[in-house]
Amino acid sequence: MSAVDTGSVPTRASAEPLIPRKDMAVIWVLLTAAFVAILNETTMGMAIPHLIQDLRIDPLAAQWVTSAFMLTMAVVIPTTGFLLRRFTTRQMFLGALALFSAGTILAAVAIGFPMLLLGRVVQASGTAIMMPLLMTTMMNLVPPAARGRMMGRVSIVISLAPAIGPTLSGLLLDHFSWRAIFVVVLPIALAAMFVGWRWLTNVGERTHAPIDVPSIILSAFGFGGLVYGLSQIGSLAEAGGSWVPLAIALVVGVVGLLVFLLRQVRLQREDDALLDLRVFASTGFSLSMAQMFLLSLAFFGTITVVPLYLQDALQLDTTTAGLTVLPGALAMGLLGPVIGRIYDAHGTRILLIPGSILAATMLWFYTTLSVGTSVWVVLVAQTLLSVGLALSFTPLFTASLASLSPRFYSYGSAVIGTIQQVAGAAGIAVMMAVFTVIVNAGGGTGVAAAVASGSRVAFLIGAVISTVTIVGAFLIRKPEDQDAEAPAHAGH
Repeated sequence: MSAVDTGSVPTRASAEPLIPRKDMAVIWVLLTAAFVAILNETTMGMAIPHLIQDLRIDPLAAQWVTSAFMLTMAVVIPTTGFLLRRFTTRQMFLGALALFSAGTILAAVAIGFPMLLLGRVVQASGTAIMMPLLMTTMMNLVPPAARGRMMGRVSIVISLAPAIGPTLSGLLLDHFSWRAIFVVVLPIALAAMFVGWRWLTNVGERTHAPIDVPSIILSAFGFGGLVYGLSQIGSLAEAGGSWVPLAIALVVGVVGLLVFLLRQVRLQREDDALLDLRVFASTGFSLSMAQMFLLSLAFFGTITVVPLYLQDALQLDTTTAGLTVLPGALAMGLLGPVIGRIYDAHGTRILLIPGSILAATMLWFYTTLSVGTSVWVVLVAQTLLSVGLALSFTPLFTASLASLSPRFYSYGSAVIGTIQQVAGAAGIAVMMAVFTVIVNAGGGTGVAAAVASGSRVAFLIGAVISTVTIVGAFLIRKPEDQDAEAPAHAGH
């Protein structure tokens, strides 16, 4: 791992710690690759009507292009904490991009729905590795005093990529086939893989502990069962089918997760855990994860309902709907580095408190939207909501990982990714289920007033959840602000 002298006092001309050029090159390569990979998580939502027509499938089957991606992410991410310590940075990076590129090619040339679905699963396998790899590498390379501004750049990937996905796909779908969504990102992924192959260096500690296969199986049943069960709630509300498969999936998920967690507690005594739970010994990390869970619930559910409201209630085309949410997506991403600098200088509360209040206020405003609401009002509200979320996510990512000792960075990154996936699936499931029931009761998606009514109730759920985060914002502090006796060295 590259060394950075954090003991010297920076001069006035250089108020921020310098990060070696080769380390910055590593971070930028990872940022680019992660952005492209994460972008694909939300690009297919707009393409579902096109897939139904082109591949001759029903809406429930088409939803799997998104559900399968999320399900695969939920299964793979919990394993990345161990894998990042077992294999080198180069091996993980090249493996992740090789999987992502192979899946992209499969999807682009798919001759039928099964082949497209397989491509999405392979894509997601690579995507699941990229985000924990980026965050773990950044924590190892960047000195503590500069982590906020660098994590601000990471937040561009985490926040901007999924938010901009619908906009990009909307623009492409208005002019090209759904295959263009995959064709556009493939050259960027291949170029990033080539650059990484040539110049990426290895960072962090390695372990030679064997991979615990039972833990992988339990993780797949636990997290996979939960996400699958949650993802079916909305479809069930629309189809009016049996609750039995959903109930079975959730029971399998809960039991599998419980046994998985018990096994990790036993294995971590010998440092052999697939997902080391000692990260939760840090109060700062645990509080940050609780806050992130609630924010992800509200955020992912909301960005799923907003495009439906714009297209079916306000009768906007896909391009206009995509452009309406674009300013908010850009604000969320571009503010990341600025917010990171504020975090480095002043800590968490100056960001989290106004951020949580702004996000909650905007979601409460969303509960007043109707078929007569101006698109410009929605654009401004969406932008302000995105600013509030940006003020929250960047300090949470930084403070949570900074609360851990370096040997736990990879596990902390895996926990962050897992919580985002499970919370996102839950938020989407609950909001879409409520939205679907109310819309169907009002006459279906062809009735604008019914869509507006369903959207308002879905946004109400997000507003209530986000209000709770205001309390959490007062509890979370920058690790350097905590007492020396606080559990900032989880696992020691």
